[in-house]
Amino acid sequence: MITGRGNAPASDSFGADVTTRVAVIGASGRMGRAASVALGDTPDAVLAAVVSRDPETERGRHGDGVVVASAVDELDPASIDCIVDMTIAEASVGHLKWAAAHGIDAVVGVTGFSDEHRAAFARDFTASHCLIVPNFAIGAVMMMRLAELAAPWFDTVEIIELHHNNKRDAPSGTARATASRIAAASSEWDPDPTVEELAPGARGAVVDGIPVHSVRMRGLVAHQEIIFGAQGQALTIRHDSIDHSSFMPGVLLSVSRVRSLGPGVSVGLDAVLGQ
Repeated sequence: MITGRGNAPASDSFGADVTTRVAVIGASGRMGRAASVALGDTPDAVLAAVVSRDPETERGRHGDGVVVASAVDELDPASIDCIVDMTIAEASVGHLKWAAAHGIDAVVGVTGFSDEHRAAFARDFTASHCLIVPNFAIGAVMMMRLAELAAPWFDTVEIIELHHNNKRDAPSGTARATASRIAAASSEWDPDPTVEELAPGARGAVVDGIPVHSVRMRGLVAHQEIIFGAQGQALTIRHDSIDHSSFMPGVLLSVSRVRSLGPGVSVGLDAVLGQ
Protein backbone atom coordinates (compact mmCIF):
# COMPACT_ATOMS: atom_id res chain seq x y z
CA MET A 1 0.00 0.00 0.00
CA ILE A 2 1.36 3.41 -1.00
CA THR A 3 0.43 6.23 1.36
CA GLY A 4 -0.18 9.82 0.27
CA ARG A 5 -0.56 13.03 2.20
CA GLY A 6 -2.60 11.66 5.04
CA ASN A 7 -2.38 14.89 7.05
CA ALA A 8 -4.19 17.05 4.49
CA PRO A 9 -7.81 17.82 5.54
CA ALA A 10 -10.68 16.64 3.37
CA SER A 11 -13.33 19.07 2.22
CA ASP A 12 -16.75 19.42 0.65
CA SER A 13 -15.63 22.24 -1.64
CA PHE A 14 -12.75 24.58 -2.23
CA GLY A 15 -12.45 27.34 0.31
CA ALA A 16 -10.00 29.38 2.31
CA ASP A 17 -9.40 26.79 5.02
CA VAL A 18 -10.08 23.44 3.35
CA THR A 19 -8.24 21.19 0.94
CA THR A 20 -9.40 18.39 -1.35
CA ARG A 21 -6.84 15.63 -1.81
CA VAL A 22 -6.90 14.51 -5.44
CA ALA A 23 -5.45 11.57 -7.34
CA VAL A 24 -5.19 11.95 -11.12
CA ILE A 25 -5.58 8.64 -12.94
CA GLY A 26 -4.03 8.55 -16.40
CA ALA A 27 -1.48 11.22 -15.60
CA SER A 28 0.74 10.41 -18.58
CA GLY A 29 -1.93 11.34 -21.15
CA ARG A 30 -2.48 14.86 -22.40
CA MET A 31 -5.60 15.50 -20.35
CA GLY A 32 -4.17 13.79 -17.28
CA ARG A 33 -0.95 15.78 -17.49
CA ALA A 34 -2.85 19.05 -17.88
CA ALA A 35 -5.08 18.17 -14.92
CA SER A 36 -2.08 17.34 -12.76
CA VAL A 37 -0.51 20.72 -13.53
CA ALA A 38 -3.77 22.61 -12.91
CA LEU A 39 -4.38 20.87 -9.60
CA GLY A 40 -0.77 21.41 -8.56
CA ASP A 41 -1.18 25.14 -9.15
CA THR A 42 -4.44 25.43 -7.20
CA PRO A 43 -3.95 26.64 -3.62
CA ASP A 44 -7.18 25.05 -2.37
CA ALA A 45 -6.48 21.53 -3.69
CA VAL A 46 -3.68 19.08 -3.08
CA LEU A 47 -2.40 16.87 -5.87
CA ALA A 48 -1.92 13.93 -3.54
CA ALA A 49 -1.20 11.21 -6.10
CA VAL A 50 -0.94 10.32 -9.76
CA VAL A 51 -1.44 6.96 -11.42
CA SER A 52 0.42 6.44 -14.67
CA ARG A 53 1.55 3.72 -17.05
CA ASP A 54 4.94 5.46 -16.95
CA PRO A 55 5.59 5.99 -13.22
CA GLU A 56 9.31 6.68 -13.60
CA THR A 57 8.64 9.70 -15.81
CA GLU A 58 5.97 10.93 -13.40
CA ARG A 59 8.34 10.72 -10.44
CA GLY A 60 10.63 13.15 -12.20
CA ARG A 61 7.75 15.49 -12.94
CA HIS A 62 6.32 15.81 -9.42
CA GLY A 63 7.71 16.69 -6.03
CA ASP A 64 8.30 14.33 -3.13
CA GLY A 65 4.85 15.07 -1.69
CA VAL A 66 3.02 13.49 -4.63
CA VAL A 67 2.59 9.72 -4.56
CA VAL A 68 3.24 8.01 -7.90
CA ALA A 69 1.66 4.63 -8.62
CA SER A 70 1.18 2.37 -11.60
CA ALA A 71 -2.29 1.16 -10.52
CA VAL A 72 -5.11 2.69 -8.53
CA ASP A 73 -5.20 -0.14 -5.99
CA GLU A 74 -1.66 0.78 -4.91
CA LEU A 75 -3.03 3.99 -3.40
CA ASP A 76 -4.08 4.41 0.23
CA PRO A 77 -7.80 5.28 -0.02
CA ALA A 78 -7.64 7.07 3.33
CA SER A 79 -5.35 9.67 1.74
CA ILE A 80 -7.64 10.49 -1.23
CA ASP A 81 -10.89 12.48 -1.29
CA CYS A 82 -11.44 12.53 -5.06
CA ILE A 83 -10.05 10.84 -8.15
CA VAL A 84 -9.88 12.55 -11.53
CA ASP A 85 -9.97 9.81 -14.16
CA MET A 86 -8.59 10.71 -17.60
CA THR A 87 -8.12 7.21 -19.01
CA ILE A 88 -10.38 5.12 -21.27
CA ALA A 89 -13.68 3.40 -20.58
CA GLU A 90 -12.25 -0.12 -20.30
CA ALA A 91 -9.82 0.94 -17.57
CA SER A 92 -12.06 3.51 -15.92
CA VAL A 93 -14.69 0.94 -14.98
CA GLY A 94 -12.25 -0.65 -12.53
CA HIS A 95 -11.05 2.70 -11.22
CA LEU A 96 -14.60 3.79 -10.46
CA LYS A 97 -15.43 0.53 -8.73
CA TRP A 98 -12.40 1.09 -6.47
CA ALA A 99 -13.44 4.69 -5.72
CA ALA A 100 -17.04 3.71 -4.96
CA ALA A 101 -15.94 0.88 -2.67
CA HIS A 102 -13.91 3.35 -0.59
CA GLY A 103 -16.43 6.22 -0.57
CA ILE A 104 -14.21 8.41 -2.75
CA ASP A 105 -15.71 10.94 -5.15
CA ALA A 106 -14.89 10.64 -8.85
CA VAL A 107 -14.63 13.23 -11.60
CA VAL A 108 -14.50 11.35 -14.89
CA GLY A 109 -13.30 12.74 -18.22
CA VAL A 110 -13.96 9.48 -20.04
CA THR A 111 -16.49 8.70 -22.78
CA GLY A 112 -17.65 5.43 -24.29
CA PHE A 113 -19.43 3.96 -21.26
CA SER A 114 -22.27 1.56 -22.04
CA ASP A 115 -25.72 1.67 -20.45
CA GLU A 116 -24.66 -1.36 -18.40
CA HIS A 117 -21.62 0.52 -17.10
CA ARG A 118 -23.74 3.49 -16.06
CA ALA A 119 -26.23 1.22 -14.31
CA ALA A 120 -23.36 -0.39 -12.39
CA PHE A 121 -22.02 3.02 -11.37
CA ALA A 122 -25.48 3.97 -10.06
CA ARG A 123 -25.54 0.81 -7.95
CA ASP A 124 -21.99 1.29 -6.66
CA PHE A 125 -21.88 4.99 -5.77
CA THR A 126 -23.97 4.95 -2.62
CA ALA A 127 -21.51 6.78 -0.34
CA SER A 128 -19.89 9.20 -2.80
CA HIS A 129 -20.55 10.83 -6.15
CA CYS A 130 -19.46 9.98 -9.68
CA LEU A 131 -19.55 12.98 -12.03
CA ILE A 132 -19.05 11.94 -15.67
CA VAL A 133 -18.16 14.90 -17.87
CA PRO A 134 -17.99 14.29 -21.64
CA ASN A 135 -16.58 17.80 -22.14
CA PHE A 136 -15.04 19.98 -19.42
CA ALA A 137 -15.07 23.14 -21.56
CA ILE A 138 -17.63 25.54 -20.12
CA GLY A 139 -18.18 26.95 -23.61
CA ALA A 140 -19.24 23.49 -24.82
CA VAL A 141 -21.94 23.39 -22.15
CA MET A 142 -23.17 26.78 -23.34
CA MET A 143 -23.20 25.43 -26.92
CA MET A 144 -25.48 22.56 -25.91
CA ARG A 145 -27.80 24.86 -24.00
CA LEU A 146 -28.11 27.23 -26.95
CA ALA A 147 -28.90 24.24 -29.18
CA GLU A 148 -31.73 23.23 -26.86
CA LEU A 149 -33.18 26.74 -27.11
CA ALA A 150 -32.93 26.78 -30.91
CA ALA A 151 -34.29 23.29 -31.57
CA PRO A 152 -38.06 24.02 -31.47
CA TRP A 153 -37.69 26.78 -34.06
CA PHE A 154 -36.00 24.84 -36.86
CA ASP A 155 -36.98 22.04 -39.24
CA THR A 156 -33.65 20.25 -39.71
CA VAL A 157 -30.47 19.80 -37.71
CA GLU A 158 -27.16 17.96 -38.06
CA ILE A 159 -24.09 17.75 -35.84
CA ILE A 160 -20.48 17.71 -37.01
CA GLU A 161 -17.89 16.86 -34.36
CA LEU A 162 -14.18 17.13 -35.08
CA HIS A 163 -11.41 15.68 -32.89
CA HIS A 164 -7.74 14.79 -32.91
CA ASN A 165 -6.69 11.60 -34.66
CA ASN A 166 -5.97 9.73 -31.40
CA LYS A 167 -9.57 9.78 -30.19
CA ARG A 168 -10.78 6.19 -29.84
CA ASP A 169 -14.58 6.55 -29.88
CA ALA A 170 -17.03 8.02 -32.38
CA PRO A 171 -19.33 9.84 -32.17
CA SER A 172 -17.87 11.80 -29.29
CA GLY A 173 -19.56 11.90 -25.90
CA THR A 174 -20.29 15.59 -26.43
CA ALA A 175 -21.98 14.89 -29.77
CA ARG A 176 -24.11 12.13 -28.27
CA ALA A 177 -25.11 14.33 -25.34
CA THR A 178 -25.91 17.20 -27.69
CA ALA A 179 -28.07 14.99 -29.90
CA SER A 180 -29.98 13.69 -26.87
CA ARG A 181 -30.61 17.19 -25.58
CA ILE A 182 -31.77 18.45 -28.97
CA ALA A 183 -34.08 15.44 -29.36
CA ALA A 184 -35.57 16.12 -25.93
CA ALA A 185 -36.19 19.75 -26.90
CA SER A 186 -37.98 18.92 -30.17
CA SER A 187 -39.22 15.89 -32.06
CA GLU A 188 -40.53 17.78 -35.09
CA TRP A 189 -37.87 17.27 -37.78
CA ASP A 190 -38.19 16.97 -41.53
CA PRO A 191 -37.43 13.46 -42.83
CA ASP A 192 -34.06 12.78 -44.45
CA PRO A 193 -34.57 13.39 -48.20
CA THR A 194 -31.76 11.00 -49.19
CA VAL A 195 -33.09 8.32 -51.53
CA GLU A 196 -29.84 6.53 -52.35
CA GLU A 197 -26.71 6.60 -50.20
CA LEU A 198 -24.03 6.04 -52.84
CA ALA A 199 -21.27 5.46 -50.27
CA PRO A 200 -22.23 3.70 -47.02
CA GLY A 201 -22.03 6.10 -44.08
CA ALA A 202 -22.19 9.23 -46.23
CA ARG A 203 -25.09 10.53 -44.14
CA GLY A 204 -23.26 9.79 -40.89
CA ALA A 205 -24.65 8.12 -37.79
CA VAL A 206 -28.02 8.77 -36.19
CA VAL A 207 -28.22 9.46 -32.45
CA ASP A 208 -31.71 9.88 -31.02
CA GLY A 209 -32.92 10.75 -34.50
CA ILE A 210 -30.25 13.42 -35.07
CA PRO A 211 -27.59 12.93 -37.80
CA VAL A 212 -24.04 13.08 -36.43
CA HIS A 213 -20.82 13.22 -38.48
CA SER A 214 -17.40 12.50 -36.96
CA VAL A 215 -14.08 13.87 -38.22
CA ARG A 216 -10.72 12.58 -36.93
CA MET A 217 -7.72 14.60 -38.07
CA ARG A 218 -4.22 15.67 -37.08
CA GLY A 219 -3.95 19.20 -35.75
CA LEU A 220 -7.37 19.25 -34.04
CA VAL A 221 -8.23 19.15 -30.35
CA ALA A 222 -12.03 19.18 -29.82
CA HIS A 223 -14.55 21.02 -31.98
CA GLN A 224 -18.26 20.79 -32.71
CA GLU A 225 -20.77 22.44 -35.01
CA ILE A 226 -24.55 22.21 -34.76
CA ILE A 227 -26.22 23.33 -37.96
CA PHE A 228 -29.93 24.16 -37.85
CA GLY A 229 -31.95 24.83 -40.99
CA ALA A 230 -35.38 26.35 -41.68
CA GLN A 231 -37.03 28.07 -44.60
CA GLY A 232 -34.57 30.57 -46.07
CA GLN A 233 -32.13 30.48 -43.15
CA ALA A 234 -29.52 28.49 -41.27
CA LEU A 235 -28.05 28.82 -37.79
CA THR A 236 -24.62 27.41 -36.90
CA ILE A 237 -23.53 27.08 -33.27
CA ARG A 238 -19.86 26.15 -32.95
CA HIS A 239 -17.45 25.62 -30.11
CA ASP A 240 -13.68 25.15 -30.46
CA SER A 241 -11.22 23.94 -27.87
CA ILE A 242 -7.86 24.82 -29.39
CA ASP A 243 -5.77 23.77 -26.39
CA HIS A 244 -6.21 21.28 -23.56
CA SER A 245 -5.97 24.16 -21.09
CA SER A 246 -9.55 25.05 -22.14
CA PHE A 247 -10.80 22.08 -20.12
CA MET A 248 -9.02 22.88 -16.87
CA PRO A 249 -11.45 25.45 -15.38
CA GLY A 250 -14.17 22.81 -15.73
CA VAL A 251 -11.97 20.16 -14.13
CA LEU A 252 -11.22 22.38 -11.13
CA LEU A 253 -14.88 23.38 -10.81
CA SER A 254 -15.92 19.71 -10.87
CA VAL A 255 -13.39 18.76 -8.19
CA SER A 256 -14.51 21.64 -6.01
CA ARG A 257 -18.21 20.80 -6.16
CA VAL A 258 -18.55 17.06 -6.71
CA ARG A 259 -18.90 16.25 -3.01
CA SER A 260 -21.78 18.68 -2.59
CA LEU A 261 -23.81 16.58 -5.08
CA GLY A 262 -24.17 13.77 -2.55
CA PRO A 263 -24.14 10.04 -3.32
CA GLY A 264 -24.99 8.97 -6.85
CA VAL A 265 -24.07 9.56 -10.48
CA SER A 266 -24.55 12.56 -12.74
CA VAL A 267 -23.49 13.35 -16.28
CA GLY A 268 -22.31 16.69 -17.63
CA LEU A 269 -20.76 19.85 -16.30
CA ASP A 270 -24.26 21.28 -15.91
CA ALA A 271 -24.51 19.39 -12.61
CA VAL A 272 -22.00 21.75 -10.98
CA LEU A 273 -22.42 24.94 -13.00
CA GLY A 274 -25.63 25.98 -11.25
CA GLN A 275 -24.31 25.63 -7.71
